[in-house]
Amino acid sequence: MRDSPPPPAGAMLRLELEGITKQYPAVRANDGVSLRVKPGEIHAVLGENGAGKSTLMKIIYGAVRPDTGTVRWNGQPVQVTSPAQARALGISMVYQHFSLFDTLTVAENVWLGLDKSVSLAQVTQRIGEVVHTYGLEVDPGRPVHSLSVGERQRVEIIRALLTDPQLLILDEPTSVLTPQAVDKLFETLRRLAAQGTSILYISHKLDEIRALYHHCTVLRGGRVAGEVDPTQESTASLSRLMIGAEPPQLRHEARDAGPVVLAVHGLNLPRLDPFGVDLHDIRLEVRAGEILGVAGVSGNGQQELLAALSGEDDRAPAAAITLGGQPVGSEPPRKRRDARLHFVPEERLGRGAVPTLSLASNTLLTRTESVGSSGWVRPAGVRELAARIIGRFQVKAGGPDALARSLSGGNLQKFIVGREIDANPACLVVAQPTWGVDVGAAALIRGELLALRDAGCAILVVSEELDELFEISDRLVVIARGRLSPALPVGQATVEQIGSWMSGLWSDHAAEVDRAQA
Repeated sequence: MRDSPPPPAGAMLRLELEGITKQYPAVRANDGVSLRVKPGEIHAVLGENGAGKSTLMKIIYGAVRPDTGTVRWNGQPVQVTSPAQARALGISMVYQHFSLFDTLTVAENVWLGLDKSVSLAQVTQRIGEVVHTYGLEVDPGRPVHSLSVGERQRVEIIRALLTDPQLLILDEPTSVLTPQAVDKLFETLRRLAAQGTSILYISHKLDEIRALYHHCTVLRGGRVAGEVDPTQESTASLSRLMIGAEPPQLRHEARDAGPVVLAVHGLNLPRLDPFGVDLHDIRLEVRAGEILGVAGVSGNGQQELLAALSGEDDRAPAAAITLGGQPVGSEPPRKRRDARLHFVPEERLGRGAVPTLSLASNTLLTRTESVGSSGWVRPAGVRELAARIIGRFQVKAGGPDALARSLSGGNLQKFIVGREIDANPACLVVAQPTWGVDVGAAALIRGELLALRDAGCAILVVSEELDELFEISDRLVVIARGRLSPALPVGQATVEQIGSWMSGLWSDHAAEVDRAQA
């Protein structure tokens, strides 16, 4: 239920955009877009991947210059030419793709965006206060390279809140937060709005949009498709505005799982990074024809578990991880791919794809069908594979030769997930499969995962989207502080129970029962 009232109808506009157009070589990202935001208004910007939402936000924040159009700030025309100028005006932004320096600490990254009259020690203290107030747990002294994706997002949110903005722009801020943390964030946003802060919020979660926002502008194909009061709209009507149709209904039918494909037997691994998490007695099984969902607050051992399963960390005893009954705990990633284990990392750019390479070249990171025995690459085969993935997963791109960095986040995610699903693996380990993608693309990816499961693949999904895990999983486990909870059939689990387990609140007795049954 919405707590903060909408701003008065006659309030002066905080931000006004008129006729904003931005043309890139292959696409018109924004086409005559107009947008109006009042003081104290929580305003959603909704649209499918590639609709121009992020480009529009970057124009407001000064990171991108529009080709044509007018920007008015508190009634006065302005040309925002840089993020520094935007921050001076009172505009702050949390990017979906983070803008943090890996080699600096959390406090140093936050300090960079603030008035230098404030000392680093004062910034560190203020971070602690924000962490305490809003529950955005993060250590100010940790280097950013040691943080998970979810923890980095918290840093971005903290940095934005410390600027006391008049306008706060948030791009998919809840994509890696727990339900409890989302509730706290919403409380924060309502409190900020009540104090007069305007909030522009990009989200693909239609239930969030209907619960939180005063107004919603919908973009489709770079143009405004509609302006609505989200409280008067249904999820179906918002979907039709956004993608021109309602997302397809997923069919998750109960099936008898087959033999164990992937198993972890009492895995204990000390952290590689001083700020990482030790893994303690990890035990799990994933069977052919089932999806095992792994829930948890970011930074509780997900990265360490994924590295051990994918082979990036090969320190485990060989027998601690088995694939099809064969020990692979000490094998490198290529050996595991040869055994038909494929992996989708949570970080799209830099790990899932090389930004400066074409989509065709990026297929070679994990797919070697077009590489001959002598090591020569067949370019035609590589391009055909990329084209097939683009078509099957409805990736909006300028063809196989398009650079990975030219795609929107959601479209790049579809390509990376599609690359691994298309390989027809015996076992697929995937992290955050629909992070930052629109409802239509999320339904497509989840449908493909279910189809792969129905074809007999063993799938392990690590996600912080509880709705997603409940929708596609057959069984659920929770990871907290490097330990794994008992497994629950999804039909016996509740959001409240899983949310509680994210704090490590499961009984030792239940864990013993679960292990005895395994």
